[in-house]
Amino acid sequence: MLDITDLNAYYGESHALKNVRMRVPKGEVVIIVGPNGHGKSTLLKSICGLVDKVQGQVAWNGEDITHLGTAKIVNMGITYIAENRELFPYMSVRDNLKLGAYSRRAKANEKKNEEWVAELFPKLVERRNQLSSTMSGGEAKMLAIARGLMSDADLLCIDEPALGLQPSYRTDIFRIIQEISKQGKTVLLVEQNIPQLFEMADRLYIMDEGCLSFKGGKEDALSDDQLKEILFGM
Repeated sequence: MLDITDLNAYYGESHALKNVRMRVPKGEVVIIVGPNGHGKSTLLKSICGLVDKVQGQVAWNGEDITHLGTAKIVNMGITYIAENRELFPYMSVRDNLKLGAYSRRAKANEKKNEEWVAELFPKLVERRNQLSSTMSGGEAKMLAIARGLMSDADLLCIDEPALGLQPSYRTDIFRIIQEISKQGKTVLLVEQNIPQLFEMADRLYIMDEGCLSFKGGKEDALSDDQLKEILFGM
């Protein structure tokens, strides 16, 4: 269980997150949507210890992790998969994956997770000796998610996995996220491509100017005409 209470985040004098409250129950797929530049990515980074100035509390399974370093947070079972992938470009697919298993927690289950990743991403097995810098956008996004799974995380914070991808790769990515959820992993997802993700979501948050303006389940969103127009153009 991820429990966020009155979370504020700052970049210098800029107040990026404002008293954010959120719960992400174990095993759920939770989606955050909203305009670009309004705090969605900052929220994921704040959870994962990647924002220097934060106030409030982020608790994971009842333990306060607000001011822990990122390495400790990863070792507790939380990983961040960045929008821009952040791969090591001059390393092979295989070596990028192995780096995902650097933590003490991940080392214990490296073989099991390597086999799971191979089942989920057969294209990566075919390209295991290829440099990550030579991969297409869709393949690189798959590698970023696969590397996150190699960390043996229980909670995956995934930032815009379908951004800039052609439709076939978007479909593959969303199918894989659904498979990850079925394996009991918890997924907190920032994404704009809502119609394809809506069916798999357990709950939805809308972020606007650093605040959460809506929180609820699918039925709540569908019963609000204004939200339907924002989310689906209905």
